[in-house]
Amino acid sequence: MADGMARYLALRFLRAVATVFGVCTLVFLLVHLIPGDPIDAILGDQAAPEDRVALRKSLHLDEPLATQYLRFGGSLLDGSLGHSYRASERTVSSLMAEVLPHTAVLALASLLVAFALAIPLGALAAYHRGRAWDRSASGLAMLGLAIPNIWLGPLLVLFFGVRLQLLPLPGDDPTRASALVLPAFTVGTALMAILTRQTRAALIEVLGQPYILAARARGVGAPALLFDHALRNALLPVMTVGAAQLGALLSGTVITEKIFERPGLGTLFLDAFFARDIPVVQGCVLVIAVIYVAVNLLLDLLYAAADPRVRLR
Repeated sequence: MADGMARYLALRFLRAVATVFGVCTLVFLLVHLIPGDPIDAILGDQAAPEDRVALRKSLHLDEPLATQYLRFGGSLLDGSLGHSYRASERTVSSLMAEVLPHTAVLALASLLVAFALAIPLGALAAYHRGRAWDRSASGLAMLGLAIPNIWLGPLLVLFFGVRLQLLPLPGDDPTRASALVLPAFTVGTALMAILTRQTRAALIEVLGQPYILAARARGVGAPALLFDHALRNALLPVMTVGAAQLGALLSGTVITEKIFERPGLGTLFLDAFFARDIPVVQGCVLVIAVIYVAVNLLLDLLYAAADPRVRLR
């Protein structure tokens, strides 16, 4: 069994490394296909030709693409991820280390919002399957999935920040807890929709189990039956889906952080993208991809540790 587990771990690790390597290569190629010249973004269109040539050489943009790729690979190995074009004395890893905690806090808060909304909605929909509660909860879930962050964020700001003046406006102190409410709700609504449907499906399956029918026969009340007996066994797949969506949450913060003027990976990425700061763009996309792969790898390993049938497959 130990040999089987070791082989499984090795295979999953090699697959994760290959995935990250493929993402690195794809990101490098796609970023270099983006229209526009970083030299124009830094110096402007009216810069002298000799200044443009000197800057291009200092940024190694005059080198062949294969050489630039090898240089990018070297920056991955030393952990610097290269140097920013806009602040050449700063490494990309140091820039991301400053903003990544803000993004992590927003992602975790969004995850909590999604679970807090999805579990009650999914439980009500499952218990009242086919009735008005089910249709209402499912409709709210679909609405959360259909509304894009770029529209929902400004709408929440206008209502809760401008009209009711209950929550801070974009640009206010991001360290305040109240400044996290609207961004977390904006990011968490899409995941809430996914988790609501997952909770409903898992609970419907559990509510049909014999031990639930036996509990009904013993006269167990509806709240205790639903939350004490059924929900415990239905939460495992729901929590798995929520953890697997962590990478999607990180990518979902890109637009939201910009809308609410919060420091974070998304704001850093968008500023670098419009400034054609290629190393920073590559680093931000790479970090999101690595986190996504790492979370899924961790889930696979937990499955393998808990269920030997996963290792056999």
